[in-house]
Amino acid sequence: MSKDILIVTTENIPGQQYEVIGEVFGLTTQSKNVFKNIGASLKNVVGGEIKAYTKMLDKSREIAIDRLRSEAEKVGGDAVVMMRFDSGSIGSDMQSVAAYGTAVKFVDNQN
Repeated sequence: MSKDILIVTTENIPGQQYEVIGEVFGLTTQSKNVFKNIGASLKNVVGGEIKAYTKMLDKSREIAIDRLRSEAEKVGGDAVVMMRFDSGSIGSDMQSVAAYGTAVKFVDNQN
Protein backbone atom coordinates (compact mmCIF):
# COMPACT_ATOMS: atom_id res chain seq x y z
CA MET A 1 0.00 0.00 0.00
CA SER A 2 1.31 3.46 -0.83
CA LYS A 3 2.03 5.91 1.94
CA ASP A 4 -0.39 8.72 2.71
CA ILE A 5 0.64 11.86 0.86
CA LEU A 6 -0.97 15.00 2.23
CA ILE A 7 -2.28 17.26 -0.53
CA VAL A 8 -3.14 20.88 0.24
CA THR A 9 -3.99 23.93 -1.83
CA THR A 10 -2.13 26.23 0.56
CA GLU A 11 1.56 27.15 0.47
CA ASN A 12 2.12 26.32 4.13
CA ILE A 13 1.14 23.35 6.25
CA PRO A 14 0.53 24.45 9.86
CA GLY A 15 3.05 22.93 12.25
CA GLN A 16 5.26 21.50 9.48
CA GLN A 17 8.63 22.54 8.15
CA TYR A 18 9.60 21.14 4.79
CA GLU A 19 12.05 21.30 1.94
CA VAL A 20 10.91 21.60 -1.64
CA ILE A 21 11.52 18.59 -3.90
CA GLY A 22 9.88 19.89 -7.06
CA GLU A 23 6.87 20.04 -9.29
CA VAL A 24 4.64 16.97 -9.68
CA PHE A 25 1.70 16.24 -11.98
CA GLY A 26 -1.21 13.85 -12.23
CA LEU A 27 -2.81 13.70 -15.67
CA THR A 28 -5.76 11.93 -17.25
CA THR A 29 -7.84 12.23 -20.40
CA GLN A 30 -11.36 10.84 -20.40
CA SER A 31 -14.10 10.40 -22.98
CA LYS A 32 -17.74 9.41 -22.79
CA ASN A 33 -19.17 6.73 -25.04
CA VAL A 34 -21.17 7.63 -28.13
CA PHE A 35 -24.56 7.08 -26.44
CA LYS A 36 -23.73 9.46 -23.59
CA ASN A 37 -22.45 11.99 -26.14
CA ILE A 38 -25.79 11.82 -27.98
CA GLY A 39 -27.65 12.32 -24.69
CA ALA A 40 -25.41 15.30 -23.86
CA SER A 41 -26.08 16.81 -27.28
CA LEU A 42 -29.83 16.54 -26.71
CA LYS A 43 -29.47 18.13 -23.27
CA ASN A 44 -27.51 20.95 -24.88
CA VAL A 45 -30.65 21.87 -26.85
CA VAL A 46 -32.88 22.28 -23.78
CA GLY A 47 -30.22 23.45 -21.32
CA GLY A 48 -29.33 22.32 -17.81
CA GLU A 49 -26.62 20.25 -16.23
CA ILE A 50 -25.17 17.41 -18.27
CA LYS A 51 -24.76 14.92 -15.45
CA ALA A 52 -22.78 12.39 -17.47
CA TYR A 53 -20.07 14.99 -18.08
CA THR A 54 -20.15 16.21 -14.49
CA LYS A 55 -19.63 12.62 -13.36
CA MET A 56 -16.81 12.17 -15.88
CA LEU A 57 -15.03 15.31 -14.63
CA ASP A 58 -15.48 14.23 -11.02
CA LYS A 59 -13.90 10.86 -11.79
CA SER A 60 -11.14 12.58 -13.80
CA ARG A 61 -10.22 14.77 -10.82
CA GLU A 62 -10.03 11.69 -8.57
CA ILE A 63 -7.74 9.90 -11.04
CA ALA A 64 -5.57 13.00 -11.46
CA ILE A 65 -5.16 13.36 -7.67
CA ASP A 66 -4.30 9.65 -7.30
CA ARG A 67 -1.63 10.02 -9.99
CA LEU A 68 -0.34 13.22 -8.38
CA ARG A 69 -0.03 11.38 -5.06
CA SER A 70 1.87 8.53 -6.79
CA GLU A 71 4.27 10.96 -8.48
CA ALA A 72 4.96 12.71 -5.16
CA GLU A 73 5.68 9.34 -3.55
CA LYS A 74 8.06 8.37 -6.38
CA VAL A 75 10.19 11.46 -5.73
CA GLY A 76 10.24 10.87 -1.96
CA GLY A 77 7.65 13.48 -0.99
CA ASP A 78 5.56 13.55 2.15
CA ALA A 79 3.08 16.12 0.84
CA VAL A 80 2.07 18.27 -2.10
CA VAL A 81 1.52 21.99 -1.50
CA MET A 82 -0.15 24.55 -3.76
CA MET A 83 -2.16 21.84 -5.56
CA ARG A 84 -4.22 23.13 -8.47
CA PHE A 85 -6.38 21.69 -11.25
CA ASP A 86 -6.33 22.53 -14.91
CA SER A 87 -8.67 21.08 -17.51
CA GLY A 88 -9.42 21.44 -21.16
CA SER A 89 -11.23 19.86 -24.07
CA ILE A 90 -9.52 17.72 -26.67
CA GLY A 91 -11.70 17.55 -29.72
CA SER A 92 -15.42 17.56 -29.10
CA ASP A 93 -15.75 14.58 -26.77
CA MET A 94 -12.61 14.30 -24.64
CA GLN A 95 -11.62 16.12 -21.49
CA SER A 96 -8.14 16.35 -20.03
CA VAL A 97 -7.58 17.05 -16.33
CA ALA A 98 -4.25 17.87 -14.69
CA ALA A 99 -3.62 18.08 -10.96
CA TYR A 100 -0.30 19.73 -10.17
CA GLY A 101 1.62 21.12 -7.24
CA THR A 102 4.94 21.11 -5.43
CA ALA A 103 6.19 17.94 -3.75
CA VAL A 104 7.79 18.57 -0.35
CA LYS A 105 9.67 16.50 2.24
CA PHE A 106 9.04 17.13 5.93
CA VAL A 107 12.11 18.04 8.00
CA ASP A 108 12.66 17.59 11.72
CA ASN A 109 13.56 20.90 13.39
CA GLN A 110 14.69 19.35 16.69
CA ASN A 111 18.40 19.91 17.34
